[in-house]
Amino acid sequence: MHLSEVMTIAIAFHGSGYKTFKEFYTLHVLQSWRRAFPNLVSYTRFVELMPWCLMLLCCFLHTRTGEITGIIFIDSTPINVCHNCRSHAHKVFKGLVKWGKNSVGWHFGFKLHLIINDKGELLAFKLTPANVDDRKPVLDMTKDLIGKLFGDRGYISQKLFEELYKRGLELVTKSKKKMKNRLVKLIDKILLRKRAVIESVNDHLKNMCQIEHSRHRSVFNFLVNLMAGLAAYTYLPKKPSIDIYPKDLPALPPAVF
Repeated sequence: MHLSEVMTIAIAFHGSGYKTFKEFYTLHVLQSWRRAFPNLVSYTRFVELMPWCLMLLCCFLHTRTGEITGIIFIDSTPINVCHNCRSHAHKVFKGLVKWGKNSVGWHFGFKLHLIINDKGELLAFKLTPANVDDRKPVLDMTKDLIGKLFGDRGYISQKLFEELYKRGLELVTKSKKKMKNRLVKLIDKILLRKRAVIESVNDHLKNMCQIEHSRHRSVFNFLVNLMAGLAAYTYLPKKPSIDIYPKDLPALPPAVF
């Protein structure tokens, strides 16, 4: 099989609705897609081929990024590699994953940092251990972006704000309780309330595109699963988005004097 065919099947799985790749490949691909893929191999052989398409998947995913609209949202979401109670016995990602904590609780694994526009399109992403501060990868992820960047309180940093502002990117976050009151533009307040759109994107990635599960037996196959899931998300016909653009208004009647 060509690597392009392996990539296509890997991405198709994440939009198929099947819960496991083995079920998707054996029951659907091998049964119904032989005309499209005449050189299909066994499931075991296909799993062996998947790591070879990792670099091509990464390159392809970068061609699927959205447009820069000037309204940008940033957030991170945990990618658990196993249940917390089994972390002491986990070996597949030994030395690569860490413990992290968010508002929900502790988790063991990675952290996926995402940047999207107001249309729900992916602009940038980065995978780090779960204990990495949310602010650390921001400068690297936003090097080509301009406009307004909306994040939660975890991104508050005067130094980060100043460095981004020099690039033409304004960081907007909510204030902490102990911080002094500051003037915020009305449009910024409104868009801050719309920041939940990126939470919906995270939900789509985990529940519809299945980028997270605890059955990985290889680091490379984990990365292929993640990249293919992100690529599958870019093909969703309807992504979480916010409607901020004015619609055509009917002409107002002339004033009567």
